[in-house]
Amino acid sequence: MKNNIRNENIPQVKVVGISGSLRPESFTRRAVEIALEGAAKMGADTRLLDLREYDLPFSSGNPRERNYPADVFRLREDIRSAAGVILGSPEYHGGLSGVLKNALDLMGFKEFEGKLIGLIGVSGGVMGASNALVSLRNIGRALHAWVIPEQVSIPQAWRKFNQDGTIQDEALLGKLMQVGQQVAHYSALHTLDQEQGFVREWESEPENPGGARRAETA
Repeated sequence: MKNNIRNENIPQVKVVGISGSLRPESFTRRAVEIALEGAAKMGADTRLLDLREYDLPFSSGNPRERNYPADVFRLREDIRSAAGVILGSPEYHGGLSGVLKNALDLMGFKEFEGKLIGLIGVSGGVMGASNALVSLRNIGRALHAWVIPEQVSIPQAWRKFNQDGTIQDEALLGKLMQVGQQVAHYSALHTLDQEQGFVREWESEPENPGGARRAETA
């Protein structure tokens, strides 16, 4: 996607982020926070939804949802109230984290259909988090969400972050901020019911996350 994002005459929207890592000093959590900072720079109302603060059972497909803990419905409402969502996951065993997959399995179309989604993958290895990102993109597509083409894969995350959570790599910092900016920008356009303008801008973006630029973000 292009970098010349505009925010003039665009209303404030709510953008939330979810980290698929429960580790207190999580690189994934910090990456999502930075992307939310990018959304805030566009004027968005942002919030990190910390899955550690929700009592979520394992999704079993049980249709008797009234038996779910109240936090399931609280998480659903927190997502429904947002126009855009940033999902971040560490890559575990070639896929997204179980805690994030379970949280997503407890939700559905009512939470994600028509929303803008940005993706971030984090890995401790040199290969990055491409498998986790592909899985998240497929989930977003299955839920009829708009997943922005640009995504960020962070290989060897322990090399990218300082102990205080700041990022050493300025290019990576810019990419994370851009994910948040794009989610906020296109969420606002969509909220304005400017579908024609939204689609025109969306279709003018030439980048394909599975194409040549994939190597740059891995």
